[in-house]
Amino acid sequence: MILTIANQKGGVGKTTTAINLAAALAKKGKKTLLLDLDPQSNSSITFLDIHHVQKSVYDVLTDPQCGFRDVIQHTSVLHLDVAPARIALAKLESNLVGEFDAPFRLKDKLDAVRKEYDVVVIDTPPTLGLITVNALVACTHLLIPIQSSYFALEGTDDLLETVERIKARPNPNLKVMGVLITLHDKRTVLAKDIYKQIRNVFGTKVFKTVISKNVRLEESPAYKEAIFSFAPHSTGAIEYFKLSDEVLDRV
Repeated sequence: MILTIANQKGGVGKTTTAINLAAALAKKGKKTLLLDLDPQSNSSITFLDIHHVQKSVYDVLTDPQCGFRDVIQHTSVLHLDVAPARIALAKLESNLVGEFDAPFRLKDKLDAVRKEYDVVVIDTPPTLGLITVNALVACTHLLIPIQSSYFALEGTDDLLETVERIKARPNPNLKVMGVLITLHDKRTVLAKDIYKQIRNVFGTKVFKTVISKNVRLEESPAYKEAIFSFAPHSTGAIEYFKLSDEVLDRV
């Protein structure tokens, strides 16, 4: 399974979900690759000292001589590897403009290593540009995090339209695995209303697991840890472990 986590809206918990879902799957014994496609590199920074990273995903996607085996690094989490990003990735789109194979760069390079992993989790930037398109062309499944807030559904039509265009030609096997409600504060009436609204729109695609607003989840990346080592008994750890069960059930 290659699972892309995408939503062009920022601040919805994409990276938090990528980090902790990948760690949860690794804890279950699944050989997991966390592939960072966000130039902000937050997924990478959580597990690696990025200042010592010589080559990154940018090199894989722009240098014909560089492959994923040249950049993948092991982490302190058993069964979890990371393909790191660096800020240079922000230059990718301008560098690939006009290249006939631009949307397929990630898929072509990932094919060489995908059989070495049970799961590849792809973290994407908050845009629907070429980087995210590469992730959607390369993956088998899409997970859409949606923040439990007033503007929750804003922009999801554009994302789903992009998904349909990609399914129509470059990746007909792409499946929307589900919608994950994040940053949910069940104490507020607004959050409850938004929850119902998302359920009404997406129906059974919405995961049963809801990720609550949780201070520990916000703190753990600053300490370069996934939630399972930083606060293993926290609500966030319990919820992401439950999410990993649902993800495996839906494959």
